[in-house]
Amino acid sequence: MEQPQDGPGDAEFVQSLARGLEVIKVFDAEHPTRTLSDVARATKVTRATARRSLHTLVRLGYVRSDGTLFTLTPKVLELGHAYLRGLSVPRVAEPHLREMMIDTGETASLSVLDGDHVVHIARVATTGVITVSINVGARFPAYATAMGRVLLAGMEDKELDDYLARVELAPLTDQTVREVGELRAIMRAVRKSGFCIQDQELNRGLRAVAAPVRDRDGTVIAAANIAASVGSCTLEQLRNMVPRLQECAAAIERDLHLVAGP
Repeated sequence: MEQPQDGPGDAEFVQSLARGLEVIKVFDAEHPTRTLSDVARATKVTRATARRSLHTLVRLGYVRSDGTLFTLTPKVLELGHAYLRGLSVPRVAEPHLREMMIDTGETASLSVLDGDHVVHIARVATTGVITVSINVGARFPAYATAMGRVLLAGMEDKELDDYLARVELAPLTDQTVREVGELRAIMRAVRKSGFCIQDQELNRGLRAVAAPVRDRDGTVIAAANIAASVGSCTLEQLRNMVPRLQECAAAIERDLHLVAGP
């Protein structure tokens, strides 16, 4: 788990707040419930410290407990919704994503880069079966996703070099890229083509194609994406959706420029 960069030496740093946020982050789809010992171990603090953080979160309504097991409550969504409510990008993007979903019959979404992960900020799902749980707020390693690769390719060279120097390419499936040199070559190809196709590297049975969304200065600020199950879409069919995806990304860009004003 990433630890806060600032510590006791920083007079403005609130250690108890940092610990509380770290506690919230240990709950995920694979670990929806945790014991006190689980939380202490995952956050690398003592049981007493973990107990105080959990007690505070329970009192505030972000966590519930039956006395032994702890789990997040829906109230925790308020923390993310404050960000989403103030962000124009999801509101602007959603109508275009919906139209693309209707045209292609596949799930459409929009993501931004947050550290070394992509975060979904808008999503319009089809009724088809997607083999991985993806909702607004979902986070995935950038290196293993089409959207992440589009966003990484939009970085300045120095920033991308720094990322490639620190990234650990965990094999999420047997098709996940495992060599930094191969990932660098993928970045070059994405920059040249303007899109990225990823086939079952994040999750078996899921493939996707992504294209960049840029601001007025040409900086990549988000990535639009079409995700499909292997059973519903071949790689050739996915590649044939690229023009429609790029059209969607361009429409989102135009509306964002209008929202931003002159």
